[in-house]
Amino acid sequence: MAQQNSIHIPIKAVDNTGNDSESRNETATEDASTSNGREEMKEKAREDNYQIPEELIKLPLIARTVFSILFIFFVIIGATYFWAVSHDEAPTWVAPLMTFLWVVSGVGVLGLLYLMWRQFNLFCTDLTDWANGLLQGDLSSRMLIRSSRCPSEGLRMHVNKISEDYESLAKFEQQRFERQAERIEQKKYYLDVLYDVSSTINKSNNLEDLLQRFLHTLRKVVKAEAATVRLLDKENQMRLVASIGLSDEIIALEDTLPAPDCLCGKALIDASVMVNTNVTQCALTVGQNFFESDEDIEMLAIPLQYRGKTLGVYNLFVHRKDHDFLEGEHELLVSIGQHLGMAIEQAGVEEDARMLSIIEERTRMAHELHDSLAQTMASLRFKVRLMDDSLNQGDEEVIWHELEGLESTIDEAYAELRSLITHFRAPIDGKGVVRAVERVVGRFKLETGADTFFYHNWNLKTLSRDTEVEVIRIVQEALANIKKHANAKNVRILMTSTEEGHCSVLVEDDGVGLNDEWSEQNNETGDHLGLSIMNERAERINGEIQFESDGGEGTLLQLNFDVDANPVTLNTFKK
Repeated sequence: MAQQNSIHIPIKAVDNTGNDSESRNETATEDASTSNGREEMKEKAREDNYQIPEELIKLPLIARTVFSILFIFFVIIGATYFWAVSHDEAPTWVAPLMTFLWVVSGVGVLGLLYLMWRQFNLFCTDLTDWANGLLQGDLSSRMLIRSSRCPSEGLRMHVNKISEDYESLAKFEQQRFERQAERIEQKKYYLDVLYDVSSTINKSNNLEDLLQRFLHTLRKVVKAEAATVRLLDKENQMRLVASIGLSDEIIALEDTLPAPDCLCGKALIDASVMVNTNVTQCALTVGQNFFESDEDIEMLAIPLQYRGKTLGVYNLFVHRKDHDFLEGEHELLVSIGQHLGMAIEQAGVEEDARMLSIIEERTRMAHELHDSLAQTMASLRFKVRLMDDSLNQGDEEVIWHELEGLESTIDEAYAELRSLITHFRAPIDGKGVVRAVERVVGRFKLETGADTFFYHNWNLKTLSRDTEVEVIRIVQEALANIKKHANAKNVRILMTSTEEGHCSVLVEDDGVGLNDEWSEQNNETGDHLGLSIMNERAERINGEIQFESDGGEGTLLQLNFDVDANPVTLNTFKK
């Protein structure tokens, strides 16, 4: 796509492990904002040049007048008293004068007390009204300053200043609370979107289904006209792997784009959100309009990332009015891209695991066929040769005996084939590995007639089913090799285990031994696969096989492995 009229918006990658640190950073930022807000309030108070009154309580003029008159009266009373005491005979007018002065002084004192009580009562009434207003949530409540000669004007100014500061702080805290609520609502929206995306991803069965579900959900959430997903292929091409809302013609034209030569490629290389404000340029590049009206459509290219690795980009085609909403949601879009990147990577891992599982199952099937049906068919071929010799000799009794052996071997091959088809596991009866090996040894002795000695000192009660199968198959393969190649007269099988879980299986014969041809396997005919298969089986149970053989002196095979003496499996518990 064209890159004209594009806006580069660098976005810091969001990691799931960074959520806690991001929350702490937001909290620290909010605390710093609160502290800064309080400092701003203090600075505003200083700028307002608020002066603290020197007198919190002022005496009104009438009070000062009364105090002055009372002071004069008390001076006259005192002077008259001393004058009367200093003379032996006081004039008759002294007593009435003293009485008059005392009466006037008493009235003045009572009037002063009444004035003080009245001012105190007014102050308490106004203070109560102010407090009730605050209690009822009226932060604009103030104490009245009734006149410029109000005695408690300074104290009232102090109270009103406290009210103003409290109202400013309350408004600031309310704004802070609203911002926090908006942030919480935004986080909730983020979580809802991510939950929808994650739920969609988890319901997907494969990569194609995953991408289609993702685009359908994302288109509905962001109200996009169309959405696409491009992944980077091995040729460094941006390949369109999923889309919704675009015509088939556009999809065909947009199928492959060179990574560094377009806006999507820049978003991939820079690992950042890119916005193309004019999709018309993209339409000119591909030679066809994307929509009926491309002028009002903008395109966002968001990288798909997983653990620092960019897998591709996804595109959103939105109207300009909707992009105004998405402009503040780029962090969310990047986080969605990381979720999808993780899902794509996981889908690739699951696909690789599925292919590996198929390969392992094919290998296991080949081993099972080799160790069961292939051995029976080899025995059948051996008996056919014996029957051919008997036919040449013309001995009917021997011929009928060989025919019965052939029939028995065919029945056995049929039974093993049914077992492989229905169970795809070793023919064990659930009574333990010793019992299964004992059955294999009995069958070997019956077919070969060799002198076979089987001894076991097995102290483990149970083995896992997989371990039992591998042990039985290794013993089967060892006995099959003895039957086909060793020409042995005596065979010895020993099985031992300790209570700690140390296990050993020994198979020994007195045959011709191994030659150099056994170290070379033929991949076309399948010859000499037995030894490598036994080694692979031993590796599956974390064991090892040791071979000892000298020409003409027989062969010794020993399997050593360790297991958990007390494994916890589903078979351990009562069903």
